Amino acid sequence: MKTTFSFLSLFLTLFLNAQDFSTTWLKEVAPRNIGPGGMSGRITSIDVVVSNPNIMYVGTASGGLWKSTSGGVTWNPIFNDQVTASVGSVAIQQSNPDVIWVGTGEGNPRNSLNGGYGIFKSINGGKTWKSMGLKNTRNIHRVIIDPSNPNTVYVAAIGSPWGEHPERGIYKTVNGGKSWKKILYVNPKTGSADLVMDPKNPNKLIAAMWEHKRDPWFFKSGGKGSGLYVSFDGGNNWSKKTKEDGLPEGDLGRIGLAIATNKTNVIYALVEAKKNALYKSEDGGFKWKMVNNKSDIGNRPFYYSDIAVDPQNENRVFSVFTYVNVSQDGGKNFSQLMPAYGVENGVHPDHHAWWIHPNNGSFMIDGNDGGLNITKDGGKTWRFIGNIPVAQFYHISVDNEYPYNVYGGMQDNGSWRGPAYVWKVQGIRNSYWQEIAFGDGFDVVPDLDNSRYGYAMSQQGYVSRYDWKTGNNYIVRPTHPEAETKLRFNWNAAIGQDPFDNSTVYFGSQFVHKSKDKGLTWSVISPDLTTNDPEKQKQSESGGLTLDATGAENYCTLLVIEPSSLEKNMLWVASDDGRVHFTQDGGDSWNEVTKNIKGLPKGSWITQIKASKSNKGEALLVANDYRRFNFKPYAYRTVNYGKTWKQIVDQSDTKSYALSIIEDPVNPNLMFLGTDDGLYLSLNAGEKWSKFDSEVFPTVSVKDLVIQSREQDLIIGTFGRAAWVLDDIRPLRALASKPDLVSKTIHLFEPPTAYLSAYQQPTGSRFGADAMYHGTNRKYGAMITYYVDPSSEENSDQENNKSEEEKEKESKNSVKKDSLTLTIYDGERLIRTLKKELPKKKGFYRWYWYLDEKGIPRPRREPRKSKTEPSGVSVKPGSYRIVLAYGTDKNEQQIVVKSDPRILDNPENIESVYDASKKLESFMAKASESVKQLTQSKNILLDYQKLFKENKTEFVKELTKEIKTQTKTLDSLISLYIGKVDKRQGIVRNPESNVMTRIGTASRYIRTRKQGITPTEDKLLQHAKDELEAALEKTNKYYKEVWPSLRTQIEGVDSSRFKEIKQIDLE
Repeated sequence: MKTTFSFLSLFLTLFLNAQDFSTTWLKEVAPRNIGPGGMSGRITSIDVVVSNPNIMYVGTASGGLWKSTSGGVTWNPIFNDQVTASVGSVAIQQSNPDVIWVGTGEGNPRNSLNGGYGIFKSINGGKTWKSMGLKNTRNIHRVIIDPSNPNTVYVAAIGSPWGEHPERGIYKTVNGGKSWKKILYVNPKTGSADLVMDPKNPNKLIAAMWEHKRDPWFFKSGGKGSGLYVSFDGGNNWSKKTKEDGLPEGDLGRIGLAIATNKTNVIYALVEAKKNALYKSEDGGFKWKMVNNKSDIGNRPFYYSDIAVDPQNENRVFSVFTYVNVSQDGGKNFSQLMPAYGVENGVHPDHHAWWIHPNNGSFMIDGNDGGLNITKDGGKTWRFIGNIPVAQFYHISVDNEYPYNVYGGMQDNGSWRGPAYVWKVQGIRNSYWQEIAFGDGFDVVPDLDNSRYGYAMSQQGYVSRYDWKTGNNYIVRPTHPEAETKLRFNWNAAIGQDPFDNSTVYFGSQFVHKSKDKGLTWSVISPDLTTNDPEKQKQSESGGLTLDATGAENYCTLLVIEPSSLEKNMLWVASDDGRVHFTQDGGDSWNEVTKNIKGLPKGSWITQIKASKSNKGEALLVANDYRRFNFKPYAYRTVNYGKTWKQIVDQSDTKSYALSIIEDPVNPNLMFLGTDDGLYLSLNAGEKWSKFDSEVFPTVSVKDLVIQSREQDLIIGTFGRAAWVLDDIRPLRALASKPDLVSKTIHLFEPPTAYLSAYQQPTGSRFGADAMYHGTNRKYGAMITYYVDPSSEENSDQENNKSEEEKEKESKNSVKKDSLTLTIYDGERLIRTLKKELPKKKGFYRWYWYLDEKGIPRPRREPRKSKTEPSGVSVKPGSYRIVLAYGTDKNEQQIVVKSDPRILDNPENIESVYDASKKLESFMAKASESVKQLTQSKNILLDYQKLFKENKTEFVKELTKEIKTQTKTLDSLISLYIGKVDKRQGIVRNPESNVMTRIGTASRYIRTRKQGITPTEDKLLQHAKDELEAALEKTNKYYKEVWPSLRTQIEGVDSSRFKEIKQIDLE
């Protein structure tokens, strides 16, 4: 049980409990998904509405369920709010396509698989979901709906490979999921790897049962529990097929099944055995015959063993594995359907899901480790879907560029670099991301001296030194000085950058390796820091019936190397078999603290240690044990170099096991926790955790967390939904320091530095339409975060209890609260006033100031009424005071504005641009004032024309003519400022210059001159000034010489409607 960390944290806990903080308050400041979508992630299941194939559903290994209603043009996640993001199977009730069934937990048990929580059902096309049970099945590979009775549904539960459990097997419901019956079960190690139904006889089922077991250090496929079963009565009775029926003798492994729709007696079985082979039955499954045992049928049965048949051609068979091979002769021979490498139109390998339209075999959809592909011509051409961002990041890191970049390695998809935001219009496109190293990607560590370079990892310790600009990468994997010493590297090995010396880096095998020259040479600075258990080092034998010695099961290896940023030569080190050490002398001596971590099962997987940036000897540790079928979360803190550890996360805090953690380096009360089911937040040093609401951040496995120190952003590396950025954690930091902030009506938080950045158009194409992925970009300008509580039930009740007399009396003395006002000051000078409607809900909100001062309204013939003040010149770099007001409540902060850091400038140039802009603004002010006066005069004359219309006296007739003449004169004067009215049809252009065209031309030049005013701008300013002076001279002359006489004549007939005329001068 967790104990109190400090009196302060206890106080914060009690206070926040009283305030009932909710992560729903963060909806308007939610993390941004930045992608990429171009390198997507593992697709596990596909189904399409046959009557309307524009409606598609795609299940992913750890990124939830996605839906398209546009034939794959646009996609939306529809499983965000469930307890798991791992989908093993999706099935549509074709008789009522609004009914969707989802079996959770992917069914391909590699070392990186994710588990689920049973079966879910939607009756409204995925808008809402209901759990229908079977939570302990963990992983479901198939869901089949009886087409003749949709209340009958079959679930093939492959089960978790990490443990033996009795919830495996095949289940059946006959009442739409209200209750389930297990209809086929073998033993706790055997689950259902596949299940098919005869499309012409829904009572006929063929099932593949698979005995398999995965340990952290070994995988075994095959056993006596595996087998092929057939039922003719909806699963009430089953017959197991054996060597007497034509199947291979001995232990079997995984079996993939397919039945021909047009000839249902034809059934294919891809059988893992002592000799893997494709078997075929032509009598409905009674007898089987081996038709192909060559390597073209597939190579990794444990990871993919799917087979499919063209619904119109029983001899056209697809084997779906690393590649997709197709047979035209009933499986006797296969050839590759679509290429992957060495071509320009390659399709990502490692295929897991395959859908064929039941009435059109040319329409197929492929799901693989890199995403989704669609063909409409039988596989001749493919369209990759680049807007399903379900990348699986193992690690995440950042650099300090402007804008800064996010780095990370993906499952099966290399190491990548992409922007956290871009100073470009529109969003973060796939083209802005770059793959900088090949292989399965893991940790990426940009060089602190120059982020062009860095370290990128792939499996089995293959770390390379990258150059993302040229691609001149080279291997820097450590070697041992003794040739006979075999190094053991984890699939996801440990790496650590020395915070005191940018040339020093550490890497982990079973030893800690140190390089002082950025990976060129290495020395061993530790003994074997693992258990070195020889029984857990037999990876060359891993796989069972089919060996799969890829390094994924490498064990007794180091997972964590964490140098302290406060103490030179101090390292924390942890292993996959549960050992934790530290050194304070650069590796000369090591101290083991494993036994001090009370409550952590021996041998647990230590996934992270985060050394404190505030206190020596303090660290956070995250461990999990799900690889041994223990799904509890474990996170600890030590403040004394591991002598004691306090557990800060347990089963009462989260719904799943822990994966990552980070503490705010400024305020340690603020912490973030990543688990298999999402992102959690603590405002009191881990005493209480709150999961981010699904409308703020989706349910997804969160593998890594990092804080970008300059901009105070939280970067979230997910294993299934790519990378995310929570902009500016200062508001949460403030709340963690002062919980009573949420009791206020409003609060304005310290804003991040704002940049007067130059913007570009997007690369590649300007218009992306709908199919192009756009990660959410950060908006332009100053990002200002505030909290508001517009009302409370308590206040409302008090208000309702007041008499009408009390309310009336208070209203006379109160300020009306109907909007928020943001005022911005340069010193004591008010430069901007912004208003917006008061939010209706309590929470955190963002306001963007576009780094401009109050402007001058443009001169117009017809003045426009506006509730907002016009935008003016850009502000200069400096510090500004911002004040948020709500009624009588006010709150203020300072904001720093800086120049674009990519552009060289100096204060003199900035000042010259600002002065020129203000001078132009003063020109426009004079022009607006003059046009306003001319327009008012014209409208007065128009009023008199109407008034004198019925007066037929000769004097008034002549006066009316003169009024009309002077109205035209006023029009001509107005046109000196804003041009003539051109009523011609089409795109018209008046070649004559006027005051505003001169101002506009000068403005376009001046506002783009980031590096100072040139003689060109001086000349354009003078042109504008000359034009304005000439216009003002004519205007003033008119009002001096013509207007008084006209006014006297008119006032002799009627009482005066005239306004006083003001002479307007430029200086």
